[in-house]
Amino acid sequence: MVAPNWIGDALMAQPMLARLRDKLPQARIDVLAPSWVAPVVRRMPEVAGVIETAFTHGALALRERWKLGRTLKALGYDQAIVLPNTWKSALIPFFADIRIRSGYVGESRYGLLNLLYRKPPGREPMAAHYARLSAKPGAEPALPLPNPRLQVDAQAAERTRERFGLPARYAALCPGAEYGPAKRWPHFKELAERLDLPVVLLGSPKERAQCAAIKGRNLAGETTLDEAIELLALAQYVVSNDSGLMHVAAALGRPQVALFGSSSPRHTPPLSDKARVLWLGIECSPCYARECPLGHFRCMRELTADRVLEKLGSDPVFRENGA
Repeated sequence: MVAPNWIGDALMAQPMLARLRDKLPQARIDVLAPSWVAPVVRRMPEVAGVIETAFTHGALALRERWKLGRTLKALGYDQAIVLPNTWKSALIPFFADIRIRSGYVGESRYGLLNLLYRKPPGREPMAAHYARLSAKPGAEPALPLPNPRLQVDAQAAERTRERFGLPARYAALCPGAEYGPAKRWPHFKELAERLDLPVVLLGSPKERAQCAAIKGRNLAGETTLDEAIELLALAQYVVSNDSGLMHVAAALGRPQVALFGSSSPRHTPPLSDKARVLWLGIECSPCYARECPLGHFRCMRELTADRVLEKLGSDPVFRENGA
């Protein structure tokens, strides 16, 4: 499988891998993944091996893709499933002479792919979009789809918690969203000041300054992705924007509040029975813009800290975890 370039998308593709494993229990499933997605894919129980790439966003790197493809040819794969819709994402399976190369038509990838799927109109749930690639073109996968799940060694997670000097019980806040400001809830500072648990802030190096304004232990940019996964696995609960870490928390089965504004929980929801979504769904939402095109940012600004605290205090899934 050629993995998506986003952590959240890779997790929403995991139900497709589970369906493949159900159909082909003896098959070896390897995943070709960017270096920033590989740590998540390695924790998926369906995956036997991860082939890590270092291509930067937007880079064609034709020669490097050709060399990797020729290397993979020797491994004798029967099929490649290409999840990204870009032309260049289909090059490596083509260069590897893999007999069946399947995926959505995307950027007119006729020839590069030879088992083609067509996307239905509209924005369907992303997990269903990917899971369709586990069935024949024109057929639908068996429903309901399983939720994503990641494997975490409990002892390794405890060692990570101790290494960072964190308390045994804490709330994890994830204030960032790589996609853009329109996905970032502006009330994390107020929320952190009103929580009864110690707060741990997780995110990328780009989000460190944003997290520095919020009360709590700022680990944004200080952890590897593997360490962030382990710390999320131990959190009493998680509050996050629609982001990659939101999907990680869902796959770990942690109680969480997921905050949506410019995006839609119908399209990219946290796939977990312990996830609770807060979304105002105002008239201009979802716009899927990186920044509010109208300038008022009501979809997030009017989603108050009181709403989150009410959910944490009233829902049994959080009360059972010490909210």
